[in-house]
Amino acid sequence: MAEITQRDGSWSYDEGRIRIVPGAKAHPVRQVLGEVVVPLTAVAGITFERDRKGGRLRLRLRDGACPVVRAAEGRLPEGADPYRLVVESGREDLAEYFVAEVRQALLLEQIPEGPVERFLLPGPALPVSGGGGDGTAAFDGREVRLTWNWKGKETKTSAGPTTLALADLTGVSWVPPQGLENGHLRFLTRSGGGKTVAPEHDPHALDLWGLSKKEHTAVLVAAAVLVALAARGEPERTPGALEKAEEPAQLPLPPAPAPAADDPDALLRRLRELGELHRDGVLTDEEFSLAKQAVLRRL
Repeated sequence: MAEITQRDGSWSYDEGRIRIVPGAKAHPVRQVLGEVVVPLTAVAGITFERDRKGGRLRLRLRDGACPVVRAAEGRLPEGADPYRLVVESGREDLAEYFVAEVRQALLLEQIPEGPVERFLLPGPALPVSGGGGDGTAAFDGREVRLTWNWKGKETKTSAGPTTLALADLTGVSWVPPQGLENGHLRFLTRSGGGKTVAPEHDPHALDLWGLSKKEHTAVLVAAAVLVALAARGEPERTPGALEKAEEPAQLPLPPAPAPAADDPDALLRRLRELGELHRDGVLTDEEFSLAKQAVLRRL
């Protein structure tokens, strides 16, 4: 087992799972999301980036594995990223040990880096709510409820809260506020809704202003809706997914079977494969040594 605990949170790795727990003062997105358990099969890579004050651990997931990452499409601010951990000065060696352990497991289990066809993480716990700007969105697994505050336009507030049944939803779009540009959380419906209307006037959308970090929690509502749509068999429709709708789907490579712990012949074949990868320059000396030690332990 490998474990690292910092003020920013804690990460631990054991038996094919990475457990991530946010710190008490973590970004609201991480606080609302809470503890995340990442199966090794969802991991594409891990790095530790040193700096003068310590560094940062970063976990890179396979494309399509996490609904929060899918909903955010790379637009989460640094502090809101649940797969990033600030490492304090003096704990760099521990962080590098953690990275080595996870990399060794990825190598030994031959986890592919390619995309996956379905979510490998469950997403935010239900019910989940978030947002800000002119209102709040909540999702309980059956319906989305948009509640407006005093800052909402009359086109929204005059009709009261908006309720959208999951059966009527076809997708969701989350765009964070950037600079002077507002963001939004918009729900797409079978009727088309008001997708041509500005978010500030669309009763199917929150207008996000960026006045508080808590507004970014709207991405968790989007992620939960994506999970529900995927369970229903509905294609995941985000802005990026809509742009790529005409492109051929990319299928992930099937993972190679890991050798059984009680099969010495399979483990010896794995040792020979590792030796060939090392001779061909695919594995560094350090990576080869770590992987070889792991196989020898299983023998």
